[in-house]
Amino acid sequence: MILEQLIYECTKNNTKAQEQLYHLLAPKLFSVCLKYSRDYAEAQDNLQESFLIIFDKISQFKNKGSFEGWAKRITINYTLQQYRNKGVFEIISEKIADEENVEIEDENISLDFLTKIIQELPDRYRLVFNLYVMDDYSHKEIAEMLNINIGTSKSNLARAKAILKEKIELNNNYSIQKTK
Repeated sequence: MILEQLIYECTKNNTKAQEQLYHLLAPKLFSVCLKYSRDYAEAQDNLQESFLIIFDKISQFKNKGSFEGWAKRITINYTLQQYRNKGVFEIISEKIADEENVEIEDENISLDFLTKIIQELPDRYRLVFNLYVMDDYSHKEIAEMLNINIGTSKSNLARAKAILKEKIELNNNYSIQKTK
């Protein structure tokens, strides 16, 4: 079935079409959930809940832009809402340079290691980092999405980068010592 037909059938609550659409989009949307979640189990929960919303609101998709992009936005918004509900973005006073430029020069970092250390970031840092670096949102857009100010978005990004750099350097030092 082509995508437009699948979408149409899903608006009619056709469970076979929903299942096909799920299998088509789940791998991509799960990677989105994994980026924004603390761990694998939370990502699975967020994916399931996101699909419930997608199927509930599928009739609102007006064929403007890609359906995948529309579904991705729903997934990101749902996941972020879980953190807003928990008060993750309450203002904490931190003195951090506006946007510290952190360069990571090691190209031998595994994707698994990078995913792991990103997931270990405190929620507010992980979410801003992923929105800005991985999904190309501006600080203004992030501030609106998370109901924080632009300066907080910039500060959280700088802190996330600094933490990641420190963890990568520690890992590199450990790897060097291990090989000696």
